[in-house]
Amino acid sequence: MSENQQLMKFSRSDSDFMSGGLKCAGWLYRPDGAENPPVLIMAHGFAAERTFRLPLFAERFAAKGIAVLLFDYRNFGDSEGTPRNLVNPYSHIRDWEAAIAHVKALPHVNTDKIALWGSSFGGGHVICVAARHPEIAAVISQVPFVDGIASTVIRKPKDIVTAVIAGWRDLGRKLTFRSPYTVPAIGTPDEFAVMNTEECMLGYSALIPEDLSWENKVPARVLLLVPLYSPMRQAGRVESPVLIMAAEKDSLIPIKAVEKTAARIKNVTLHRLSCNHFAPYVGKFFEENVTIETEFLERHLFD
Repeated sequence: MSENQQLMKFSRSDSDFMSGGLKCAGWLYRPDGAENPPVLIMAHGFAAERTFRLPLFAERFAAKGIAVLLFDYRNFGDSEGTPRNLVNPYSHIRDWEAAIAHVKALPHVNTDKIALWGSSFGGGHVICVAARHPEIAAVISQVPFVDGIASTVIRKPKDIVTAVIAGWRDLGRKLTFRSPYTVPAIGTPDEFAVMNTEECMLGYSALIPEDLSWENKVPARVLLLVPLYSPMRQAGRVESPVLIMAAEKDSLIPIKAVEKTAARIKNVTLHRLSCNHFAPYVGKFFEENVTIETEFLERHLFD
């Protein structure tokens, strides 16, 4: 890269797009003075919004001359859709497809150099999407959810039973046109939540901006989908170069499942961080993490 690409100023503007007849809210970061920059598409993980620490990543990438589209899934944040906070991996993947189509129609960007960045649940989504899009130039999958069974069997048996009952209860309400039955997205180990290991409450809460009003609840029907969702099964079809950032002390995603997924990808770099699931977003692990990710993007997005 040239010297003026080492640290660039950038601007941010709204860049919304449609998915499934609903608006997905997007922000487009454009490096100032960059002609036809490569583009990175970013979205978050389970029940999270784009404001949850992701702008810090986007700003670091944009300062290196990479345009960034950062978006909210349908039913989240500033995007349209009800019920709110509805998590559905298959709908999320359709939003990713719509985001790619949106980026390919943008002026003054290099549509031959499109990369994907997803974290946690979104880290699994980008593997699935890349398996369908061999033209993608690079993929970053951060602390990725890779296999529903692997992430389910490590839960307490009582929580598994509670999850199944709650999921069917919510599905019944959906089929009878009633409002959703919801469960907390995060909680402490002594209460039921989708994520309730020791690290979850403090780790997840640290990502949420102080001035944001976020409801800690999701329609429980997702609990019936999670065990069935396995990005690992798609990994062998990915042609793009992939960087997987794994957390060795992750209490939500077994490191062995991540390693198994990485072994199936043809062109993969697996980097292990000595931390838990939420640490790569903040502090010293954020710095280590974003530096490695930036270097990977520079290698694959600039000739």
